[in-house]
Amino acid sequence: MLKGKTVLLGVSGSIAAYKIAYLASALKKLHADVHVLMTKNACNFITPVTFESLVGNKCLVDTFDRNFQFQVEHVSIASRADVLLVAPASANVIGKLAHGIADDMLTTTALACKCPKIIAPAMNTNMFENPVVQDNLKILEKYGWEVIAPATGYLACGTVGAGKMPEPEELLSYIKKEIAFPKDLRGKRILVTAGPTQEAIDPVRYITNHSTGKMGYALAANAMLRGAEVTLVTGKTALKEPMLVRTIPVTTAQEMFDRVTALASSQDIIIKAAAVADYRPAEVSTEKVKKTDGAPSIALERTQDILKYLGEHRQSGQFLCGFSMETQNMLANAKEKLTKKNLDMIVANNLKEAGAGFGTDTNVVTMITRDEEISLPLLSKEETAARILDKIISLQQTGNP
Repeated sequence: MLKGKTVLLGVSGSIAAYKIAYLASALKKLHADVHVLMTKNACNFITPVTFESLVGNKCLVDTFDRNFQFQVEHVSIASRADVLLVAPASANVIGKLAHGIADDMLTTTALACKCPKIIAPAMNTNMFENPVVQDNLKILEKYGWEVIAPATGYLACGTVGAGKMPEPEELLSYIKKEIAFPKDLRGKRILVTAGPTQEAIDPVRYITNHSTGKMGYALAANAMLRGAEVTLVTGKTALKEPMLVRTIPVTTAQEMFDRVTALASSQDIIIKAAAVADYRPAEVSTEKVKKTDGAPSIALERTQDILKYLGEHRQSGQFLCGFSMETQNMLANAKEKLTKKNLDMIVANNLKEAGAGFGTDTNVVTMITRDEEISLPLLSKEETAARILDKIISLQQTGNP
């Protein structure tokens, strides 16, 4: 994902420095060219050798190290960098960066960088809340730095509060957001639905389906990486919420209808990947329905059709994409749904095809518009999501639909 990208990691003096080893390793696995810059105080918490072993590049600490290539080292690396992340960032290094003080390799290189710059403060709660530190962070934001808010929790000093550095997985999400994909969805607001709905029979039982939400979550994550402002309305799943995506949990089809229709008018693109129940029990028992000798009879009623409502109330220029899960006559059923619900595109797949359907990490889909059908091979759901968004962007750029 990050092949050909150069990532600079600036590590300052904090006990949280050890977490950056995990981040450096994760970046290397994504094929990034990773360079680590350390302050001398950071070396008291983790050694340069650790980072050198993980990333395969010399860890830079001393600006005046004579064991270097001919190029001025901090200028050379700064010019190649695609992104700089300073984490953990101590109060000291935040103050230096905010006021242009360049007295070591980390701050000198940061001052020479023209790439996107991100900083993750990590320190004692009282230090973090000190007005001087807060003012310095605001200065960095004014100069274009992205500040990652620290987590709240138990700190190494024994106190509980704000100042804990976010986990490496979250830091990685910020880096990927900057450089993993071209920002071809920047400025777009995208609403994605995902997962199953649950329709109660009684306080114990409900009607649902086998959807895991993986396809919708992959779409939301990919749209975020491409610069979109993403809202994910999701039924209950076992998945982690996508990083840097506004996630709204719902349970029933009615809750999903209410949430989606309330947000729809402000969205540029809506992708309905959720497996919404078509029917729900007409009456919900307030007590558990007890077993009887005869088979129970459950009267059902239709739920509100979210996609049909969106097609009837779509905004000018809004793009609507639906999904169609079939077991037979896939293309015919999907095309009928495309027309009947006034969609721009529908993504169809067959539950019976190997590698497609619920619960898998792969999918086999056909993207259908009014003018064409594009069948994709067996791909991961992440790759499928990228191809779906590629097609939506292409259709919007060409004015078709």
